[in-house]
Amino acid sequence: MVLDPDKLTRTQTDRLGDRLREGRLSEVDLRALDSYRRSFNEPYESVIEAIRAHIGLEPTGRPAKSTKSIIDKLNRESIRLSQMQDIAGCRLIVADILAQNEVVASLRSAFDRAILIDRRERPSHGYRAVHLIVPHSNKYVEVQIRTALQHVWAEVSEKLSDTVDISIKYGGGDDEIRQLLRRTSRLIAHLEGPELNLSDHIAKWKYPELPDDVQGLRDSIVNQRREITEILDEIAEVFSRKGRDDDLLN
Repeated sequence: MVLDPDKLTRTQTDRLGDRLREGRLSEVDLRALDSYRRSFNEPYESVIEAIRAHIGLEPTGRPAKSTKSIIDKLNRESIRLSQMQDIAGCRLIVADILAQNEVVASLRSAFDRAILIDRRERPSHGYRAVHLIVPHSNKYVEVQIRTALQHVWAEVSEKLSDTVDISIKYGGGDDEIRQLLRRTSRLIAHLEGPELNLSDHIAKWKYPELPDDVQGLRDSIVNQRREITEILDEIAEVFSRKGRDDDLLN
């Protein structure tokens, strides 16, 4: 018998999560989890359509985490299955922190019951972004909004987790990698603050050419953004290669 996810009580959902966490993976429970995952499809599509209609951007995402990802998260965190807010999720990548703030404000207007999680102020192991948790039909859909630099950082962290050590993504693994990721995360934070100030300066000028000091700041930010991206790419390449070499030696 496959349990109907729309008829599962919160307690039944959490008991299913407990069994998955404990490794008691019966065929019935796996089918129930698959059915529960698929129950997020309609909320996910509704949120995607609302984003397209409201701000005209095209998100990337997935209607539901894989079974393995759900079980891994249950084992990694003290969280109940019914509380998991990122089973369904999508992502928006924007140019800079000014655009990020504008998109977040627009989405909060579109989803007035959404929960805001600002990981720029409190980064998670260096990860910086803004997340909106949108409730829909008794389910949650996570919307990630990242700047281009925040996204490059997150992609590098993912790549190192895949090629070197899965725990890197969650603040573990090689100490040198952890320190490099956190330092580059702080560099991005230090760059994105002046970006907001720059946008205020530019808004005051209506002439084709900006004053030298404003133009100089603009050029500096562009160059710093390029340098940080190159540093992150180099970190990913060096340590990914090292991880592959270590695998060969073992």
